[in-house]
Amino acid sequence: MAANIKITKTKNSKIHTVDFNNIPFGKVFSDHMFVADYIDGEWTNMEIKELAPFSIHPGNLAWHYGQSIFEGMKATAKPDGTPLLLRPEQHIIRLNRSAKRMCMPTFSEEIFVQALKELVGLDKDWIPQEKGSALYIRPLMFAMDEALGVRPSDTYRLVIFTLPVGPYYEKPVSLLAEKKYVRAADGGVGEAKTAGNYAASLLPAKLAKEAGYDQIMWMDAKEFKYIQEVGTMNIFFVVNNTIYTPKAGGTILKGITRDSVITILKDEGYEVVENEISIDFIVEAHNKGELTEIFGTGTAAVIANVFKFGHEGQDYHLNVSDYKISPFLKSYIEDLRAGEKEDKFGWLHEVVAVIA
Repeated sequence: MAANIKITKTKNSKIHTVDFNNIPFGKVFSDHMFVADYIDGEWTNMEIKELAPFSIHPGNLAWHYGQSIFEGMKATAKPDGTPLLLRPEQHIIRLNRSAKRMCMPTFSEEIFVQALKELVGLDKDWIPQEKGSALYIRPLMFAMDEALGVRPSDTYRLVIFTLPVGPYYEKPVSLLAEKKYVRAADGGVGEAKTAGNYAASLLPAKLAKEAGYDQIMWMDAKEFKYIQEVGTMNIFFVVNNTIYTPKAGGTILKGITRDSVITILKDEGYEVVENEISIDFIVEAHNKGELTEIFGTGTAAVIANVFKFGHEGQDYHLNVSDYKISPFLKSYIEDLRAGEKEDKFGWLHEVVAVIA
């Protein structure tokens, strides 16, 4: 069922101010946003309009009690300029899963995809042409009640806005296996893409950078023995040509790129093991020369190679120049997003009804 989304185009596009050859990640915003309000038990006031600040009351429940969830997506374009979305329906499924965990209302999958296509169609000229760059899409839902008291809000706002971006990681990264701080525990909100998870990661990530690493490799909350994920992505290990990744569950975000990578690898004939992975297993594989690749996956990062990890005061290095599987995956996904590779899994959505 299509929604009647009001569209008001900006009269003051900022696109002429952007250097598309030098785009800092997350700091340049395109012209429009989609907004919908949840009032009296239904989503209403659906509109695409000029990107602008909101007026928010100091007593907004989201600021005080954390009812805020989001997604991360990308739009790219075919050589003829037709915008492409990769698996958008999976992102609204995950957003709704986060909403349920955070006691928030779900949003129509069909209307979400419709809003995405109309928004991206309107701002299609903001899609960078260089492969590896994209129009990043940020859906965000947050509480809107103006009242204090620990309870779920009755009103909410869903916003979708976009940003032209270059690569998130421009070079291989280093990881520190965390032995003190915890990202998520069984029964918590680790599987939800909620703002509080990321707020809790800021201090340990800062400390890791001060110690000379790029990011945290999170361990389980009970024994600090089993690997969960990285601060900005899911993680994969290649041991004796078998690919290992932690099993997604209540403490690990179910990444869309992660799922895509697993599907591609299995289709290419690789064995993929989703299970608990102990840091001891990885260290032992490294010492035996059996660990040949470590890489992360995520919408922003796409595929990010890891050149070393630290554990209990010792660093373990890998030769990224010998990596074979992660470069193949990165090329596969980038070619797919550019419309240059067969979409054998039916993942791509073309934005054909471009708004004039």
